[in-house]
Amino acid sequence: MPVIAHLSDPHLGPIPEARISELLGKRFFGMMNWIGARRRNFGASTLAPLTEDLLAQQPDHICVTGDLVNVSLPAEFDTGATFLASLGEPGMVSVVPGNHDAYVRSAMHYHLEHWAPFLAGDDSHPHTPVDVDSFPYVRRRGEVAIVGVSTAIPTAVFLASGKAGRAQLGRLSALLERLKAEGLFRVVMIHHPPVGERPFHRDLRDAEEVRGVLAQAGAELVLHGHDHRASLGYIPSAAGRIPVVGVPSASAGPQDERGAGGYCLYRISGGPGAWRCEMERRGYSRDRQGVSSLEMKVLVGSEGVA
Repeated sequence: MPVIAHLSDPHLGPIPEARISELLGKRFFGMMNWIGARRRNFGASTLAPLTEDLLAQQPDHICVTGDLVNVSLPAEFDTGATFLASLGEPGMVSVVPGNHDAYVRSAMHYHLEHWAPFLAGDDSHPHTPVDVDSFPYVRRRGEVAIVGVSTAIPTAVFLASGKAGRAQLGRLSALLERLKAEGLFRVVMIHHPPVGERPFHRDLRDAEEVRGVLAQAGAELVLHGHDHRASLGYIPSAAGRIPVVGVPSASAGPQDERGAGGYCLYRISGGPGAWRCEMERRGYSRDRQGVSSLEMKVLVGSEGVA
């Protein structure tokens, strides 16, 4: 029974020292946000015990759905690479970037360079650099296929929206069809949620198109971050509803208004046409000490969705 872990939005701190020239424009406002709120609500004292608990569950693969950094300063991506390595070898940890990982246009290449071993697909040539056209990537792990989609685009001040783009969606459609023919359980990783309502400045600009591809080509599970909330939605498809799961920020303290830090485990069994996926939410709660199991739910199978 493969076990997949999912965490997101650790917003690793502290923000490193920077030159004044690096803090002009959008980064300045991001820095003010960190000083004013984020550094009080997000921290290693929350993240370290959470990741320790996650690793104690011994998952077969770990999915990280973006926003490892805060304002995309170069040194933050080294911190991000160190964090990913602390979770496991590149072959067992997969990441997709979030909007904070592409905070400004000049930083678009940093995550591609620093995190390349964790977002390179099975078919990537070891001497070929990872770039925006490398998405979506796929990693086959036994009977599970991990599919990484990037919605990370640089945006103007006060915007945190994302976009997959027509070219990537065309590749995604063909890839999902191929993986279905291979009889694999398809797990799609994406930072911006393709379901639900949120303000325009935080939305997935082509959410309707993303849903259309998933509905047509199919997938067994979609994992996302961005909202910093535990959530569960669905995308209708010809084969049944596709569960879409969001997790809180992995670094959020127990008193965070959007939800204390947490992650999910997915236990996958069965086979094509008869898959079963059980989700366990683990994390902090206001009435318990430390990290504990919060919820168990069958997402796919006889007690969940087909």
